[in-house]
Amino acid sequence: MSRAATNALKTVAGLAIALTAASIYLIFFVAPAEEQMGIVQKIFYFHVPSAFAMYIGFGCAALGSVMYLVRRSDGWDALAVAGAEVGMLFCLIVLTTGPLWARKAWGHFWTWDPRLTTTLLGALIFAAYLALRSSGDAGEAERRFAAGLAVLALPNLFLIHYSVQRWRGTHPTVITKGGGGLAPQMVPPFICSVVAFTLLAIWLLALRVRMERQHQRASALTMDALRLGLGEDDPCD
Repeated sequence: MSRAATNALKTVAGLAIALTAASIYLIFFVAPAEEQMGIVQKIFYFHVPSAFAMYIGFGCAALGSVMYLVRRSDGWDALAVAGAEVGMLFCLIVLTTGPLWARKAWGHFWTWDPRLTTTLLGALIFAAYLALRSSGDAGEAERRFAAGLAVLALPNLFLIHYSVQRWRGTHPTVITKGGGGLAPQMVPPFICSVVAFTLLAIWLLALRVRMERQHQRASALTMDALRLGLGEDDPCD
């Protein structure tokens, strides 16, 4: 990675940390408590930004997988792996905070709401992707099959986003054509949190891509050494 890229990554990391700290302050000390749900409503400020970050991660995984299938490039494969891991991290946050919020709002930890169900489906698909990629040193066949799974998950990302409008589930809509369903005092903490989580996702993605590329290069060097017989035991020993 070039010095400019390293400096840019450090800048993104610094902004992500600073905005996360600012978000926590705004959420707990500035944003008013919702009348009916009380402090439990503040889960929303972590739940929705995590969903945005999940879209970024899974979207990069799908994009990287499509391009890998087309070009067979290790760089695109690294993006796919990184996106799947980062997307899964934030997806788990979504699937954890969502039921906690739902218990207070609907009286149940889980309902088979269209958005909840499609989010769970996405988690299962990418869990299968990661399981396949982590089963030893994935070869070309495993990479292609995993990439196919990520591509199949792409339509589900659109279903997650549009499921509420399409099937009229119980999941609330935060951003609407009319301008949104938030009180004015809740908007600054929400925007700050969304930006913070977005930068955090970008930072983690860049770090994970860098690690995966290093792993790919190390694996390639190992294979070259084995072909040259450098990894074989000396018969004189």
